[in-house]
Order: sequence, then structure tokens, then C-alpha cells
Amino acid sequence: MAERNMHRQALDRLGQEIVSGTYPCGTTLPPEPMLCEALAVSRTVVREAVKSLVAKGLLVTGPKLGTRVLTEESWNWFDSDVVRWKSRSGLTRPFLRDLQELRRVVEPAAVRLAAQRATKGDITELEDAFATMRLAIERGGDYVTPDLRFHQGLLRASHNAMLVQMGKALGALLRTSFEISTSRVDSALHSLPLHRAVLDAVVARAPDAAERAILVLIDAAAQDISAVFTSRRKLPSLSAPARTLPAPQR
Repeated sequence: MAERNMHRQALDRLGQEIVSGTYPCGTTLPPEPMLCEALAVSRTVVREAVKSLVAKGLLVTGPKLGTRVLTEESWNWFDSDVVRWKSRSGLTRPFLRDLQELRRVVEPAAVRLAAQRATKGDITELEDAFATMRLAIERGGDYVTPDLRFHQGLLRASHNAMLVQMGKALGALLRTSFEISTSRVDSALHSLPLHRAVLDAVVARAPDAAERAILVLIDAAAQDISAVFTSRRKLPSLSAPARTLPAPQR
């Protein structure tokens, strides 16, 4: 357990330093003994951390290369750690633009299939997620987690194995979008009926209406994100628990 914790800490520290630019793309990491000293861990822990970062696309190793930092194009942006490190180091407009464009490609196709293939169990799960979102608005509480459940539930309801798998990979990216968009005052309240429109179209087995509704929802989230950036408000971090909505004033 202690060694696993040390590996996690070393991985987080090195990953964060790479993503934040402490070790810029194209540079070589310090020799192993120096990393051991800097991180206060054994060579075994350093090697395991490096191995994990290679798997995430941040590093490449080789006899003549050493351990070199790769460009961002090689990083696995579907990896929750990479997204979390990015959120800590500072999210950018291009990163969030790419995320919104990805959503516009993936989610409409998934929702069209969901409107044709969703089972009773899928609908029940979506209704439950929606009810929890509504409760968070009415009483205060975690809105982001059920929002994520709703969107991943739509991907599962497509009953396309590739899209379902992508839903798992998209989790951290979707949470990034939801955390930022819901940080705008009343954005959750305004987005709730847009979610309802998507769900109603899926229930009605109306693929065209479902596709239109999800595009409206995605574009509304993009507008919220743009407004948050314009206001220069501090962006939420994925290292913290999901943001909660305040209870309405009576």
C-alpha cells in the first residue's frame, strides 16, 4: 500500500511538471538518481512512474534518447490523469474548443442511436440521472455527477460497443466541460430543460429531434464556457470534488 501511494505521488508530481511545462516538450528528464532525490523515492518507484507516463503518451524512452518529453499531440487526452493535470496547470480556449468540437461529433451520433435502441433500463437510468440533477437545483447539491451520468447513459443507450467505450474515456473531458459551464450563475437551471428535451426525444424514439436537442445543449454549454472565460473567473479544478450548487434562497 505504501509503495503504491509513493508511486501515485511520484506519477502525479512528474505528470504535473510535464503538463505544466516544467519539463518542456522535446527536453530530456534528469537522470534517474536526480529524480529519486527530487521525489524522495526509490529507483523502482521512479521507473514505474516513468513507465506509466510512457503509456499515457507523455514520455518516450530509448538507449540513445534517454527519457524525453513528447509533444502534446502524442498525449492521451482521454486519460483522466492527463486531463486532471491539464486542469491544474490551466485550461485554455483551444483545449476547450477541441473538447466542444469532439462533443459535437460524438454525442449527436450516439443520441440518434439511443433514440432507436434505448431499452427500458436505459430510460430508467436516464430518468434517474435527470431527477437527481433537478433535485440538485431545487435543494442544492452535486449537479455535475448526475449530469455526467446522464451523458454517459446516452452513450450506453446507443448500444454501440465503440461509443460505450468512448463514453468511459470521455468521462474526465465531459466533467471538465460540466464543471466550467455550471460555474456560471443559473446555467444549470437553464440547461435542465435542454436535457429534458433530449430525454423526451429519446423516449419518443425520434432520432432527428434527439440530434437537434443535443446540439442545442452542447452549444449552450459552449456559450457558458465562453462567458466564464470572458469573465476571467477562476476555473474549477478536477482535483477537487465535484462542484455543488447552493440551496435556493427561500
